[in-house]
Amino acid sequence: MGKSARKSFLGSFKPAIAGLAAAYRSQFNMRFHVAVTVLVLAASFYFQLAPLEWCVILFCIGSVIVAELLNTSLEVTVDIASPQIQEKAGLAKDIAAAAVLIAAIMSVIIGLIIFIPRILPLVNSWM
Repeated sequence: MGKSARKSFLGSFKPAIAGLAAAYRSQFNMRFHVAVTVLVLAASFYFQLAPLEWCVILFCIGSVIVAELLNTSLEVTVDIASPQIQEKAGLAKDIAAAAVLIAAIMSVIIGLIIFIPRILPLVNSWM
């Protein structure tokens, strides 16, 4: 890969990084998901998860972040296409938000399955 091709390849990441930064700045839920991600990653290191558990945790984190990014993108697109309030525009937004909710709930359940067996012995040793 030549120097200009490499530069072009790296430059192709700029819009994605800009989009991620814009979502983080403008969306409370994205900031919340990132904060939870930091906590989950810290717990994952602390409890020394097995490689497969790491894969599951990273997949859960990725699915929630991707769902939130798609939801935000859809909301912006709907607002542009339909600046006036319309029932179907609201329905589209609600359905996209439901996708984030489902991804988050499933990720919490998976996190509980992975972390509760590690947390309970600590709690029991403190009591």
